[in-house]
Amino acid sequence: MGDKGRNVLRRPWGQGAVRGAVGAMAMTGMRQLEVGMGAIERTPPEALLREGVPAILRSVPKHRRVAAIELMHWGYGAVAGSVYALAPAAFRRHWLSGPLYGVLIWGAFEFGLAPLLGLAHAHGPRFQERTALLIDHALFGVVVGEPPRTTGADPRGRKKNQDRAAHDD
Repeated sequence: MGDKGRNVLRRPWGQGAVRGAVGAMAMTGMRQLEVGMGAIERTPPEALLREGVPAILRSVPKHRRVAAIELMHWGYGAVAGSVYALAPAAFRRHWLSGPLYGVLIWGAFEFGLAPLLGLAHAHGPRFQERTALLIDHALFGVVVGEPPRTTGADPRGRKKNQDRAAHDD
């Protein structure tokens, strides 16, 4: 793999991709709960593949389609996490920036992509489903967002944020 491969996770977009994939995995767990509670019937990645681009799904063996849908969702999450990581640091430092970003992604799908592709998902009153999906996208944003900064002292007696602040700008 060489030196380049080892440095990918040191780059902001690489770290963002990992956070995004993990955020999408967290959404998967949340959606299992939402489906079990009857809040949603079909997840957006499933609707996208079954209705928006069915040829892609048909190319996957039937017994592998659930896994393919999930892997595609994790891939979307990785891309979205990379994009977030490339946003200006001043934006990412705010504790609400991650959840806000997740909600913006939800809005782009809900009011942009789904209607554009003519997905059934985009039609009709679906308050409960939209609310559930809004919440799981906010969860995605929590995972993708910057981790909270601590203000404790390090062994040298300096506040941790002082060292970080000097390196961030």
